[in-house]
Amino acid sequence: MRRFLTWLAIVLLLPIIAAAPLLYLATDSQALLERSEVISPKSILQAKRLFDANDPRRQRRGEVRTVAIPAALIDEGVNYVAGRYLHGRGEFAQLESTGEIRLSIPLPGKRFLNFRAPIQSVSGKLQISQASLGALPLPGALVEFAITTAVAAFGFGKEWELATQAIQKVAIDPVSGAVAVTYVWQPSILEQARAVAMQEEDIKYLQAAQSALAGLVAHRAPGSTITLSEVIKAALSGAASDPIKQGRATLLVLASHLAQKDLAAVVPAARSWPRMRWVNITLAGRHDLAQHFVVSAALAAWAGEPVADAIGVYKELEDARGGSGFSFIDLAADRAGTRFGETLIKNPAQLLGAMQGTLVDAQLLPAVADLPESLQHAEFSRRFGNHQSAAFQAMQQEIERRIDTLPLYR
Repeated sequence: MRRFLTWLAIVLLLPIIAAAPLLYLATDSQALLERSEVISPKSILQAKRLFDANDPRRQRRGEVRTVAIPAALIDEGVNYVAGRYLHGRGEFAQLESTGEIRLSIPLPGKRFLNFRAPIQSVSGKLQISQASLGALPLPGALVEFAITTAVAAFGFGKEWELATQAIQKVAIDPVSGAVAVTYVWQPSILEQARAVAMQEEDIKYLQAAQSALAGLVAHRAPGSTITLSEVIKAALSGAASDPIKQGRATLLVLASHLAQKDLAAVVPAARSWPRMRWVNITLAGRHDLAQHFVVSAALAAWAGEPVADAIGVYKELEDARGGSGFSFIDLAADRAGTRFGETLIKNPAQLLGAMQGTLVDAQLLPAVADLPESLQHAEFSRRFGNHQSAAFQAMQQEIERRIDTLPLYR
């Protein structure tokens, strides 16, 4: 994705670079957008509902469906992509019956590349009208050409063609700003999506990680207990050659095992790989904390910190509405796992260096036993209101303070 976006930017900027005096017009001294990378629990809920209602595994070949994607979900998605792959900020803004994609990317010398691309539905297809880079106008046709060229350059031409053929109609609701997409389902779309999401090299690392973890617990009696720190230490101790790829693979295999989800749902080839014997992996003496930590670490390593954080808060809010209750202890394990996954990606040498010698659970997760948990909805509302209240933010800051004391995440 990063290489694709970089190529897209190059194609867009080539005419500007060729005309050096115009370069100044294409940049600004101030950012068009200033916002955080935070993804709201509401967006996670919206995405989950959309997937549940349109689960591709339950759709029939040739079935025609229309899915309405909320404008707020698109907005946070654009901002997430801009932050993760371009180190900038993004926005989807509603403009009556049209929408506008906005990007703000920092450049050296305290300059900013501010991009605006109004989009509208024409004959059921999205079309970019006059776009702009700073004060420099860009024909919509040039932007669309750049997108098509970048897609083809990175070998995604077949996938792009398949997606465009499947989509019959796209419309922007002038009231809500939601984008309604009507498509014809073809099973090959799911297979192509898997191929794009999981490259051949990723699958090789996943297979190696599953084989290594299966061997690690093969001699243990089924149901016996092993600490998460022991598993992570053994799994990552030999990751010096490519710690990021090996670490990501290890976390995903562990997450699927602890969540009792079959990895073959994502990688069909995994059906023939060695199976991990079921053992009780714990963190701070609790199996559920190991689940929270590892799943959040895998999400952070594969999808990024904002996604992992949002899913963690969303799950706890859902538990408060009738599950096991809201738990700040679980939230602390989520956050520690997120920090672990982020550190693995951003500074693997630091993480592996801090793991030298003995690794114990207290190095992964600080003391959290005194934090409130099992809070049902009424009690949670009475004490903390909602996830945006000052009291809730104070608890999050306390969790962060405790995690900051651990050398592993400094």
